[in-house]
Amino acid sequence: MAKRTLLSYTPQIKVVDATLRDGGLVNNFYFDDEFVKKLYQMNLQAGVDYMEFGYKASKAIFDKSKFGKWKFCDEKDIRDIVGENKTDLKIAVMADVGRTDVEKDIIPKKDSVIDLVRVASYINTIPAAIDMVEYCAKKGYETTINVMAISHANDSDLDEALELIGNSSVNGVYIVDSYGSLYPEQIRKLSDKYLNMAAKYNKFVGIHAHNNQQLAFANTIEAVACGVNYLDATVNSLGRGAGNCPLELLLGFLKNPKYKLHTVLKFIEEEILKLKEQGVVWGYDIPYLITGVLDRHPSGAIDCIKNNRKDYANIYLELMGLE
Repeated sequence: MAKRTLLSYTPQIKVVDATLRDGGLVNNFYFDDEFVKKLYQMNLQAGVDYMEFGYKASKAIFDKSKFGKWKFCDEKDIRDIVGENKTDLKIAVMADVGRTDVEKDIIPKKDSVIDLVRVASYINTIPAAIDMVEYCAKKGYETTINVMAISHANDSDLDEALELIGNSSVNGVYIVDSYGSLYPEQIRKLSDKYLNMAAKYNKFVGIHAHNNQQLAFANTIEAVACGVNYLDATVNSLGRGAGNCPLELLLGFLKNPKYKLHTVLKFIEEEILKLKEQGVVWGYDIPYLITGVLDRHPSGAIDCIKNNRKDYANIYLELMGLE
C-alpha cells in the first residue's frame, strides 16, 4: 500500500484509549467511579473510537480484595459507567491467556455493552489465544490478538504465529512493544510483516507501544506511516512503568477533525494531575531506559523506582548481570 504522509487524513484509523487498563497496572486498578466516568466522557467528547476498561481476569486466580474492579470488568460495573452506551464509542476489555475464565466470564454479546475482546498472548501461547478468540467470536464480539514481547520473538516463530492468526476468526492483530525496546526502523519492518499477513487474510493491524526509551509516540506514528490503523494510547502516558504513547500527542498528530485535543488536555489538568499529587508514579525514568536498552521486562526497573534508587550506573550493571 502507498505510504502515508504527515498530512494524510485516513478515516480507517481507530484510536484506542488504554488508560484504564494499562494505567490500572500502576495502582492495582483502584480508580474510583468518578474518575472513570470523567474518562469515559472525555473519550466521547474527544472522538476516541474505543475505550478499554480493564481486564477480564479470573477471580479464581486473582484475589478480588487486592484489586480494584477494573481488574475484572464485571458487566454491572461497566454499565454503572456507560449505561447502555448508545454512543459511537466502543467498549473494549483485555483477556490474558491463562488468566481468564472465558467460558465463565465472557457472556453473549447481546447481553453485554462490551464490543471488543483483546486477547493478550505471548508467541508460545498463540494456539490458546486462538481458542479464546474463537469462543469470543462465536459469542458475537470483535476480537484482536495482541502478540506481547515481540522483541523476543524470532522471525520463523513470528511468521508461523501470524499464519495461525490469519487463519483464525480474529478481526485484528497487534504489534506490542512490551519492553519499550524497539526503534522506528524495527517497527517499520514489523508493520510490513503484519500488514502483509493482514492483506492476505483481511485483518487489521494495531500497535501498542511502551515508552521506556521515549519512543512510544515515534514508534506509533511510524506504524501509522506504514499503514497500521488501530493505535493504542493512554492519557498523559499513564501506564505500567514508563507508560505508553501519550493520547494527547497522538491526537495532536492525527489530522482527522473528529479528534479533539482540548478535551484531553482538560482531563489531564483536572484529573491526571490529582493522581500525581496522590503519589501515583509512572512515566519515563532512567531505570526504564536501562531495561528498554537491554530489552528486558521492566519489573527490575519498577522495583528500583519503588525503592527510590538513584544509583543508575549500579542498576545498569546489575541488570546486565555484571554486579
